[in-house]
Amino acid sequence: HRICHYAAMVSVVIPTVNAERLLPRCFDSLIAAAVRGVVREVIVADGGSQDATLAIADAAGAQIVHTRKGRAQQLIQGAGIAKSDWLLFLHPETALEPGWEVEAESFMDQAVMERPRAAVFRFALEDFGATARRAEAKAHLRTALFALPYGDQGLLIPKRLYHKIGGYRGLSHMEDADIVRRIGRRRLVTLRARAVNTARPPKGALRAFAHTLLHTLRVPSRVVAKL
Repeated sequence: HRICHYAAMVSVVIPTVNAERLLPRCFDSLIAAAVRGVVREVIVADGGSQDATLAIADAAGAQIVHTRKGRAQQLIQGAGIAKSDWLLFLHPETALEPGWEVEAESFMDQAVMERPRAAVFRFALEDFGATARRAEAKAHLRTALFALPYGDQGLLIPKRLYHKIGGYRGLSHMEDADIVRRIGRRRLVTLRARAVNTARPPKGALRAFAHTLLHTLRVPSRVVAKL
């Protein structure tokens, strides 16, 4: 029992730049998991915030690491100081729905007994409109067909698997698609719990489709980023 409980401890890594409006909601979704003992630490990898982001992170008891601006670099440095055997990468605009930690703990305990696997959450938007529902359906289809979830779905991964595949790469864009492609479909699970994101302007549909198509065709991530 003690072995499983230890394996289930998680270091959460959140990359921030001027995220004072978003961070409290993200932190709130981690409280129950911290009380349960699933979340061991929260690391805020900050790329030079000029607002109250750092004050909010400090007040919440998060560990702060100062990095160069650029989400990939922030994630790399945040993961570099994590102490737990599991890493949870989470965007500041993302809040995991209540109860996520129960399912996550079950997944992690099972993964200890099997080959290492990573997990993402189901994408959802904090919006009641039809456009949001269509965006959710597209994200679900992309994840199911192409095994290509994005960073706004979170990423829960054993540290040993993270290092085995080379971790995040210092790309200027699409570091999320790059790492899940290296994880591979067979080692990636979609949990039932939702990652609920704040409403935001939709990305260009053609651009998003092009990104998905290029990654599906195994075009190198650096090339995709340049295109």
